[in-house]
Amino acid sequence: MKNMTEGEPLKLIIPFMVPLLIGNVFQQLYNIADIIIVGRTIGVDALAAVGATAPLFMMLVVLTLGMSGGFSVVTGQRFGAGDLEGVRRSAAMTTMLCTIFVVIVMALAVIFIDPALAAMNIPDKLYADAKAYVMIIVYGLIFMMAYNMLSNILRSLGDSKTPLYFLIIATLLNIVLALVFIINFGWGVPGSALALVIAQGVSGLLCIIYIARKFPVLHLKLSDFKWDNRLAWEHIRMGMPMAVQFSVLGMGMIIIQAVCNRFGTETIAGFTAAMRIEQLALQPMISFGLAMAVYTAQNFGARKFARISRGVKKCSLLSIGFSVFAAVLMYFFGQEMIGVFLDNPSPKVMDEAKLYLHLSVPFYFFLSQIFIYRNSVQGMGIAMIPMISGIVELVLRTAAALYLTVDYGYTGVCYASPIAWVGSSIFLFASYHYFLRLLARKHVGLK
Repeated sequence: MKNMTEGEPLKLIIPFMVPLLIGNVFQQLYNIADIIIVGRTIGVDALAAVGATAPLFMMLVVLTLGMSGGFSVVTGQRFGAGDLEGVRRSAAMTTMLCTIFVVIVMALAVIFIDPALAAMNIPDKLYADAKAYVMIIVYGLIFMMAYNMLSNILRSLGDSKTPLYFLIIATLLNIVLALVFIINFGWGVPGSALALVIAQGVSGLLCIIYIARKFPVLHLKLSDFKWDNRLAWEHIRMGMPMAVQFSVLGMGMIIIQAVCNRFGTETIAGFTAAMRIEQLALQPMISFGLAMAVYTAQNFGARKFARISRGVKKCSLLSIGFSVFAAVLMYFFGQEMIGVFLDNPSPKVMDEAKLYLHLSVPFYFFLSQIFIYRNSVQGMGIAMIPMISGIVELVLRTAAALYLTVDYGYTGVCYASPIAWVGSSIFLFASYHYFLRLLARKHVGLK
């Protein structure tokens, strides 16, 4: 466990962030490995089938990640306050609520999968593979939730290394299984999804074994699982807005993908490759944000608001530096990275992927600040602001995707996310400073 309420902020944040960064890179390798294996062993149509449903897959991922991440903020606050009994009760309540939540999400996904795929304009020749891929992910959501919940609880107590180790094991397992299922067994696109689900299940199981052996503070008693309406609401108040925020962002990506799907298989493949590369390049910024959520949660629990401000300022500057580096890397070397996903891609696929990267990278500065301020506000327990910022992104992204494509076609799709990043970052920056001053006045004399 690591206490972040004492010592130089960056000396605590950076060592905590590095395992998160490596873990997030490996998390992206889950999808990237599938995309590469599918694209290079099966072909463009298979890559497009996986890519066309990518926002639905990400919606399911971020729902489990958002809800469990919001719950873990309460756990981190209890730990920062030195309340170890509260840590156990929070972990027990998180387990109960996550189980209820994932069952509901799975049921809704099964009911609404066909209307969702129809609304996304999935081409007929991609429909069967696309639906098979998503449904296997849906049936495996319980494993995804298990890993995300347990890893978030461990991180809230300052352990960012152990979830990384298990994620590396699971990623390597995913790659091996995907190759076996696709090449040896001939299971095609469904084999890729099955490999991912099995790997997630293994990572969750490893977390359970580790906690049982090495984390006495999380050895829960039957009495810890006693239902408490007040405690449940405290967790839901944090988890639900974060899940809604992530789902709203996912909905924005679904709309963009639906618009993109109108332009044909090659455009879908190029857009998919570009998005996967971008997600990998953004991981340092995402990791700084996740580290700030834990840092601010613990310091909020200890009522050290001036310390929160110092940490956010320093981390914001570092994240800006990473955003500039990522932008330069993607602009000049993105084309070489795109070629990894397909064997002899057509010029159109390459051009569509390169166009997206060249239009989006100048706006990475704004995206870097979204991760810092959104997670910092979340860690302070102000759950509604991140949710509202997600709505701002949804409105701006949807409006841009729908209206700009009328005159500019696929170029309009490429500008949709950058426009959303600018609007959301301005809103979050203003909200963070307003609430920080409000807390400082309310808790005058606390440091």
